[in-house]
Amino acid sequence: MCGIVVAVARKTIVSVLLEGLRKLEYRGYDSAGVAVLNGDGLVRVRSAGRVADLTAETEKQHLTGETGIAHTRWATHGAPCERNAHPHISNGLAVVHNGIIENHEALRAELKAAGYEFTSDTDTEVIAHLVHQNLAGSPDLVSAVRAACTRLIGAYAIGIIQQDNPHTAIVAREGSPLVLGLADDANYAASDTAALLQVTRRMVYLENGDVAVLTPGRIDITRQDGTPVTREETESQLSADAVELGPYAHYMQKEIFEQPGAVINTLDMLGSTQTVQAGWFGAKAEDTFKAIDRILILACGTSYHAGLTARYWLESIAKLPVTVEVASEYRYRDSVPDPRTLVIAISQSGETADTLAALKHAQDLGMPHTLAICNVPESAIVRACPLRFLTHAGPEIGVASTKAFTTQLAALYVLTLVLAKVKGSISPDHLANLVHDLRHLPAAITSVLELEPQIKDWAQKFADKHHALFLGRGVHYPIALEGALKLKEITYIHAEAYAAGELKHGPLALVDKDMPVISVAPNNQLLEKLKSNLQEVKARGGELFVLADANTGFKSEDGVHVITVPDHAGSLSPIVHTVPLQLLSYHTALAKGTDVDKPRNLAKSVTVE
Repeated sequence: MCGIVVAVARKTIVSVLLEGLRKLEYRGYDSAGVAVLNGDGLVRVRSAGRVADLTAETEKQHLTGETGIAHTRWATHGAPCERNAHPHISNGLAVVHNGIIENHEALRAELKAAGYEFTSDTDTEVIAHLVHQNLAGSPDLVSAVRAACTRLIGAYAIGIIQQDNPHTAIVAREGSPLVLGLADDANYAASDTAALLQVTRRMVYLENGDVAVLTPGRIDITRQDGTPVTREETESQLSADAVELGPYAHYMQKEIFEQPGAVINTLDMLGSTQTVQAGWFGAKAEDTFKAIDRILILACGTSYHAGLTARYWLESIAKLPVTVEVASEYRYRDSVPDPRTLVIAISQSGETADTLAALKHAQDLGMPHTLAICNVPESAIVRACPLRFLTHAGPEIGVASTKAFTTQLAALYVLTLVLAKVKGSISPDHLANLVHDLRHLPAAITSVLELEPQIKDWAQKFADKHHALFLGRGVHYPIALEGALKLKEITYIHAEAYAAGELKHGPLALVDKDMPVISVAPNNQLLEKLKSNLQEVKARGGELFVLADANTGFKSEDGVHVITVPDHAGSLSPIVHTVPLQLLSYHTALAKGTDVDKPRNLAKSVTVE
């Protein structure tokens, strides 16, 4: 989590650092800080709370400087307060850090014994003291940083400045994302390209084990042992406007309403074709798909729900057995590898630490056929897989994922059709019909967005609730899981989701007049089964909220609220039914007055284990 920005220039860079933090605040917003080098030496300003608070304090102090580092924090070690805010300082040296240093306790004890005094509870402070300690036996700052990196166990992206090197910054990466931004008269680094688009579109993505020296006129990249390396420069295609809020009240609202366009962009390769191509997933995709006979999906959070949904499609259409694993659990149990497995890693950011580690674990077990479904082309997960599919959702800033989820589902449906074609499990006519449905998907999502006024009315009924149940059957059960997650994330209402048939096996005990029950009710073969489950709720005095397809027979009455989804999307129905659940969570959060885009205790990109 956390976000870092580094800048070295021949002009003051305070505004660049602060604007970069503003763009990175979705990564953590417990506290923020900045350190710069100027005529007064090393000057640090920190603030508990948001970047806006830090900005106000820097303006009050008239802070200037041509070399600097900045940080917005998601707390891991130590409470979110000013003394734990980054940067951390050791004898004229300052450091910012995104990640977790797993051996910080041992290093802290060693450094205390050497006479270093700690002023924070963080794992990061050991980096500052360790680098300073290494300076005594190193020829220069970069050598001291390299030596320190060899002692660190865990994940990190770090930025370091020192008052004795006024026009130099050192950055290093291991496990946490870090990108360099190149300009004619300055150089930069940050956790995300979005932070740097204000000054440049020229980007260099560092690899694990890289250490880079930044000065206003050049960058030098080495490995930890000092071996020089060259990393490709790319031009970011991301528009600076894409990360601005525009006319919307919140990023989550913006991203919900961007979903039709995001799906269009994701499905751009379809054009007017009546079929699908394995080559969309990579040059060797068709050979790989012919060689596999089962699928393993690895993901976390919302991406995990996308995987659970895709399992139904892959097994019913492509006729392939599928296992979906929570990435953070997969590598910590003894599993049985199968080299004929296609391992699919799903991640919005492509930097999710648990998913990346699970992917590597699967590869190390002897499963080489891996595919990344991701929204960020230069990310670690994309680079780690020979096959990939980019979702083209555009930047997603809101912590609660929306358009990333629907575009992941669209990508997984395309994969389903491709595998079905390669495996010969679908007729050309049936395939053409499903492709037609897929092409219609953006219009179906648009029609659901028009339900917003009705959903807003529902939300008012949820504002004073403390608990909620979500129900779904079959392929819509993972959609119920996602609906419950959204409600939890941004409203802080305790919500659980169940396969509706499980209601009578325990959860029914929770049902009373204060427990709203939200159900996804598509017009499919499980409809009558679902109706029976909902009657169980009604009979116990529960209040029902039903998102129903047309012609399902649901009518609003006392204790039963029905919204009709206007466009039945067939096997793509899970994507369409997701959207009203997103809107329900959004408007409930507004009614409760919570911070929609920055919910408490959370961050967007989970780059720590």
